[in-house]
Amino acid sequence: MKRCLHSFIRYNLIRNDCNALLLGVSPRTFSCKDLLSKGRSYASVSAAELQFGQPVHETHPHLLKAGEITPGITALEYSQRRSKLAAKLPKDAIAILAAAETKYRSGAVFYDFHQETNFFYLTGFKEPEALAVIGKATDESDHIFHLYVRGKDTRAEQWEGARSGLQAATDVFNADETGDVNQLNNVLPPIISAASEVFTDIPLKPTPTSVFSRFFSSPSSKSEGFTKILGSSKVRPLKPIINDVRAFKSDAEIANMRFAGQASGRAFTEAMRRTWKYEKDLGSFLEYNIKQRGCENSAYIPVIAGGNNALSIHYVRNDDVLRDEELVLVDAGGEYGGYITDITRTFPPSHKFTPSQSDLYNAILAVQRTCISLCRADANITLDKLHEIAETALKDNLVGLGFDMSGKAIETLFPHHLSHYIGLDVHDTPGYSRKEPLKPGHCVTVEPGIYVPDTDRWPKHFRGMGIRIEDSIAVQEEHPFVLTTEAVKEVIDIEALRS
Repeated sequence: MKRCLHSFIRYNLIRNDCNALLLGVSPRTFSCKDLLSKGRSYASVSAAELQFGQPVHETHPHLLKAGEITPGITALEYSQRRSKLAAKLPKDAIAILAAAETKYRSGAVFYDFHQETNFFYLTGFKEPEALAVIGKATDESDHIFHLYVRGKDTRAEQWEGARSGLQAATDVFNADETGDVNQLNNVLPPIISAASEVFTDIPLKPTPTSVFSRFFSSPSSKSEGFTKILGSSKVRPLKPIINDVRAFKSDAEIANMRFAGQASGRAFTEAMRRTWKYEKDLGSFLEYNIKQRGCENSAYIPVIAGGNNALSIHYVRNDDVLRDEELVLVDAGGEYGGYITDITRTFPPSHKFTPSQSDLYNAILAVQRTCISLCRADANITLDKLHEIAETALKDNLVGLGFDMSGKAIETLFPHHLSHYIGLDVHDTPGYSRKEPLKPGHCVTVEPGIYVPDTDRWPKHFRGMGIRIEDSIAVQEEHPFVLTTEAVKEVIDIEALRS
């Protein structure tokens, strides 16, 4: 059955208050009739025949349900997120967020585009070269939302693919106001000058990360232009405010992470059924299976670390041989609707665990079980406290295996934190404190690991082993919700897969 864009717009206009106000400019009132009329130029055209810069339900019903902007997340939820952010802003303040830019590998060869996650969280818009402005409505009961995007361009779209364009910014993404992103020099100054404060994380000066790039860096024209527009405005960091909103996941967000966790977990279990000779083959199999089961992409570059390669926490070369007498540590996961899952399993690539491998593995697994059981709100516990519990338990278990745990031994053997937050990013809401008590909606990893250097300081039969066991968890009031349970992890279950 055909649905014209006009009916699509009607479905997606989810604001109860149909009055939109320009930020800092003379008020312009819209009625629902006025808003809907914006789509009438398309009224005789099926929405399925139009071209957008990302899937919409009318063009991709196999990916999106009616009312969804991105998989699992509706237009209503995106609006509610913006309202939550606006409610945390001071009176007459605005938040400004920029889309990510296309990054190039060389010449005209580009990397896969990945949207800036705060921008994506508030808009659902998946194209580069876009800017969002969010603030409180005049009566402070709702928010206002401006979205500036690239205009339609037949020649550019022939090379780069479809753009959503200005009309879709209002009709699909529910912006109150839109405009051509190339006209920001004219549009932004009056908005910023009328704002009491500007909350943004757009860098006002370059922040190169390496010695080499710092030496040669110079301000970009874009950063200089934005700095000039801001002028003497009161600029504040947006990150602390948006972290407080993003840290608590909705049911829809958790459902997306559960989907990614289930698909990825099943791919892990399928991989453990087979015999592997090369790290790259195991990695390729996992990536294919994760996508084949419904995930859109890998959540991050996987770690496929055989033998003592596992002693490097972020080993990603994945180019070595897997040897029968050693273990392989695999840290991988899929992404669905932008939401990631994070799983690590350690297992023999072609044999059963040796007694010493099994002993160390079970010592770590016992600690992981204990820590997962505490990922609930009624435990009133923080991630930092969970880490302390893990360190103490690991010390005790390792002493039982003959380790000398004097001095700072635990810092050598367990050099990373037990947990991090997850969501749209693998390390979600950077800067959000691990000292916050876990509450419903927090999503975290639990990943104890032991990495034994090949030196005389440690028992001989454990030297060179690196074992980590990681699951993704959604915190609930009385019990944890394990999002990755399909990835088997008991020694008996892993070995049974090959029997």
